[in-house]
Amino acid sequence: MPEEFLYSVNPDRNDPWNDLPELPIHEKLYRRLSVFEQLGKAKEALALLAGRSIAIPNPGVLINTITLQEAKDSSAIENIFTTDDELYQAFSDARSELEATGPAKEVLRYREALWEGFQYLNDNGDFDRDYFIQLYQEIKEEGDGIRPPFARTYIRMGGSGPNAGKPIYTPPRGEDIVESKLDNLIRFLNDESIPPAEPLLKLAIAHYQFEVIHPFRDGNGRVGRIMNIHLLTHAGLLDQPILYLSRYIIQHKEEYYETLSSVSQRGDWESWLLYMLRAVESTARLTYQKVNDIIETKEALLQVMQEKTSIRRPEQLAEAIFSQPYIKVNHLVDNGIYAENTARNYLNKLAEIKVLQKRRLQGRHYYVNLELEQILSY
Repeated sequence: MPEEFLYSVNPDRNDPWNDLPELPIHEKLYRRLSVFEQLGKAKEALALLAGRSIAIPNPGVLINTITLQEAKDSSAIENIFTTDDELYQAFSDARSELEATGPAKEVLRYREALWEGFQYLNDNGDFDRDYFIQLYQEIKEEGDGIRPPFARTYIRMGGSGPNAGKPIYTPPRGEDIVESKLDNLIRFLNDESIPPAEPLLKLAIAHYQFEVIHPFRDGNGRVGRIMNIHLLTHAGLLDQPILYLSRYIIQHKEEYYETLSSVSQRGDWESWLLYMLRAVESTARLTYQKVNDIIETKEALLQVMQEKTSIRRPEQLAEAIFSQPYIKVNHLVDNGIYAENTARNYLNKLAEIKVLQKRRLQGRHYYVNLELEQILSY
């Protein structure tokens, strides 16, 4: 069969793409030497990260910090920006998801959605409509679900040029159409007998399909990026959702949208698959380096604490100050590590020997792990 007949493209970007082909796609669209070569590199990098993360005594040290930065970068793709100070301060404060405001609140809601979805799949075993709806509702703080048939949703050109605001793609819409497309995607995700067998190829195909279905009024990009992480844990390629994928998309944002469009407009699956596999490889290697740096830095600071202080239970304190960049007295008290006065004295001592930096923000004292903050920033 000629390649031009393997995938039906979107004929008119102004009309709803109700004829969006269902999954699976034809195997000739992904059985390419270039794709399999890049697949091998991505799998190697991911296996390296998985092996290193398993060796960590307390995975919470990584999970809290790396997922927080993932939430920040994923939100930045949607032009939701927050400073590290704003984000880490909000995360550090009690009941932060409820008390935070503005961009920091949206970032923390993303992080909460990431964890809720991870737990949902652990409890229920498979992807379903409720999984996606829960992610959307948490991210957007909304009570609705899949967009109704009458909702006129368009993907429009950004910027301020002559084409700004014009539709560049119109997702499917109509009675039961979005639901049907989403159900087809869900079957593709859950049924291991549906090709391709390789989870990373399935991830790339599923991410494209979710974005073009565009099942919600807003937040689809963030839901799709969370789904990527959960596909890796669901397939057993990672034990915890720590792949740092959004940083790569920010750095290659134009290519991300170009290769998405290349599938819809030209049926060019090869470019899209290569982009996503490079993203997995690059971010797996970056996250592997962050994991190593966090472990090595924590061990170095623990040694300083043991040599220069008489702190009791220094291992527990080291775990605490690497669980998030900003820490407060009440974190140590609430977790039963120390009494209040002891916790304050110990944190002040760490500030004196420059293990931590003491900051006063909006009338509250925070103790900042500058080494961890720096690792998360690159």
